[in-house]
Amino acid sequence: MYEEYYSGLKHFIECSLDCHRAELSQLFYPLFVHMYLELVYNQHENEAKSFFEKFHGDQECYYQDDLRVLSSLTKKEHMKGNETMLDFRTSKFVLRISRDSYQLLKRHLQEKQNNQIWNIVQEHLYIDIFDGMPRSKQQIDAMVGSLAGEAKREANKSKVFFGLLKEPEIEVPLDDEDEEGENEEGKPKKKKPKKDSIGSKSKKQDPNAPPQNRIPLPELKDSDKLDKIMNMKETTKRVRLGPDCLPSICFYTFLNAYQGLTAVDVTDDSSLIAGGFADSTVRVWSVTPKKLRSVKQASDLSLIDKESDDVLERIMDEKTASELKILYGHSGPVYGASFSPDRNYLLSSSEDGTVRLWSLQTFTCLVGYKGHNYPVWDTQFSPYGYYFVSGGHDRVARLWATDHYQPLRIFAGHLADVNCTRFHPNSNYVATGSADRTVRLWDVLNGNCVRIFTGHKGPIHSLTFSPNGRFLATGATDGRVLLWDIGHGLMVGELKGHTDTVCSLRFSRDGEILASGSMDNTVRLWDAIKAFEDLETDDFTTATGHINLPENSQELLLGTYMTKSTPVVHLHFTRRNLVLAAGAYSPQ
Repeated sequence: MYEEYYSGLKHFIECSLDCHRAELSQLFYPLFVHMYLELVYNQHENEAKSFFEKFHGDQECYYQDDLRVLSSLTKKEHMKGNETMLDFRTSKFVLRISRDSYQLLKRHLQEKQNNQIWNIVQEHLYIDIFDGMPRSKQQIDAMVGSLAGEAKREANKSKVFFGLLKEPEIEVPLDDEDEEGENEEGKPKKKKPKKDSIGSKSKKQDPNAPPQNRIPLPELKDSDKLDKIMNMKETTKRVRLGPDCLPSICFYTFLNAYQGLTAVDVTDDSSLIAGGFADSTVRVWSVTPKKLRSVKQASDLSLIDKESDDVLERIMDEKTASELKILYGHSGPVYGASFSPDRNYLLSSSEDGTVRLWSLQTFTCLVGYKGHNYPVWDTQFSPYGYYFVSGGHDRVARLWATDHYQPLRIFAGHLADVNCTRFHPNSNYVATGSADRTVRLWDVLNGNCVRIFTGHKGPIHSLTFSPNGRFLATGATDGRVLLWDIGHGLMVGELKGHTDTVCSLRFSRDGEILASGSMDNTVRLWDAIKAFEDLETDDFTTATGHINLPENSQELLLGTYMTKSTPVVHLHFTRRNLVLAAGAYSPQ
């Protein structure tokens, strides 16, 4: 039965005009899967087998992995346990087709009285019809490939406040050396030309920024202010990067990491590095000459004069000073690690289903957050501290606050594992990348999904926002890095070059360069300014999603740096724009 219907449709589509053929070919995959699942569900095992063998060769190469899973489902019982397939049956597969192509299809199916196919189309597919030219094969290929088809255009219409929040005003005290060197006119240093100073950038409110109090953010402590001042001083010494001035890369290789390195994070000031390992430990190293020390015991603390100037020095116990601290507590590999912006805490997420918060004053575990019952693949602190996000095998991401033991928000909607989670620089949004091959952007305020980006052909393993908050870069197992304009909800670029999973992405501090690190043992540097400069975001493109991606990966690639045999797990730009990369050496 189904074989006839399918081959009838196939014949019709292959004989249709070129301009419609590309669009209508999108039907092959969802119809194929639904028909196959119907056959299996109604226990026609042999028919299902022959249907699969006959037509699986027609499907696009990027559905290979799905077809492999599909071919192993041959009995009704197999389907019960497979959540992905159950989701596929219950959620609608989204296709975008121009009105002309849609009319053609509808007429064909109604003439032929192919009610079976029409029923599947009605029941399981969501056809997003747009007016205008049909899309070309290459435009479609750029956008499809996720488990649930493309995103409905409606999904990317809502307003996103992608601007940055205003920085608090902090006066930078002048050091003697600064006064001599850089300030001949005797003005405070913040009045330097606009482009260099971080302080001046945020004085006027960004029109795209969310209201300052849209979500409650923690107050700045004195130590945070000192840190910001340090940051501003470092910023004045920052190297301006560009195609002619590439950053140096300093690689931290974990040697003899026989316990399997599974996560890395570096503090914003690049003073500490943390590694999560497959043996359930988290290890924290000091990268500067300053050793790691714990606070003294309570009995000793009571003897200290609290009024003395160096009280913060005195409470530290010199006897505990060492370059490395090991944190024990998880009972499974540690897949995510994240330092708090003030460097007082470290988060780790593990296969054991928990996220733990560690104190970097005492090097002990303060809280275990339970909520994911399955492995937690990633966790990250908000850029303002206090909030953090985690994502896991249970297909949801959760937003937490350090002082609540239950999540504040649950972001549900992905059809497969949430592999990576990232906060937007203004902390009002969270991006999640999933094994269903989509990236979603969630609003922290109300938990709504405000963007769905499709186009990757494999599970997504890395995300990063540009420093100005306007763009998002994503990397996946397909080795491609895709660039997205958050405001318009559009894909604006594709960087090809990596030959294996892209596991880490990071923009330089002023957003001139994008660094990507991969399992193919390379770090690649891309020209971000050029990638984003000539975007045509006219209304037509935004309305129909007819994106024309320039094939300019080669022009944008500024450099490729090989390691001997070390996959690049993490990348970080220091405040002066030196790249730090990390990974574990894996002898061949």
